[in-house]
Amino acid sequence: MLLALTPLFSHAQRLSDNEKLGIAIEYFQSSKYHEALLIFEDLKKNHKLNPRYIAYMGLCYYYEWDFENAYKHLEESLPKLNLFAPHERSIYYYTCAESYFALELYEKAIPHYNEALSLCYDNEKGDIYFRLGYCYIQKEMWKEAQDYLKDALTFYAKYRNVSDIKSRIRQIENMIQGCESMLPEEDRIKQFEPDQEANKIVDTNK
Repeated sequence: MLLALTPLFSHAQRLSDNEKLGIAIEYFQSSKYHEALLIFEDLKKNHKLNPRYIAYMGLCYYYEWDFENAYKHLEESLPKLNLFAPHERSIYYYTCAESYFALELYEKAIPHYNEALSLCYDNEKGDIYFRLGYCYIQKEMWKEAQDYLKDALTFYAKYRNVSDIKSRIRQIENMIQGCESMLPEEDRIKQFEPDQEANKIVDTNK
């Protein structure tokens, strides 16, 4: 049995680094993140990988629940990816933000969520607004949190099948009410009151 396996090991050792990179990319594109990461890590020991592959590693670490390595690799690569397609970049920014969010580093997550907002598709914005609302709740910035949560409801209603996310909608509504209760009285939403001055009748004939 060992003799039968020897040619396979020998062939694996003869693979060029370019071939290994090709295999890692195939694994990554097939969502086999653990397998891809093992090869990327091996290649990184002897080569300087380009920023896109460093970003791939960041995504792999994220899916492996290694959030610290995820944000470190994404932070390293993001400044060098300006020429890439907007939506691809939005994925990297969002994943970096999510890594910070998972580690409860909300202050660091916020700017990356905002970058993702400027690049992502409209049907993805509801989730990002929700995350931003949550981040600002953690910062006890109730008005900002409330505004982002309202934006989340707006984008969910317009671009998502609301019946599929009923529990999320209820959660957001409860969070908005919670933010409202924390605002100073003068900042709370009031019933519309017509401006008395605007309602004065001016007789232009006089």
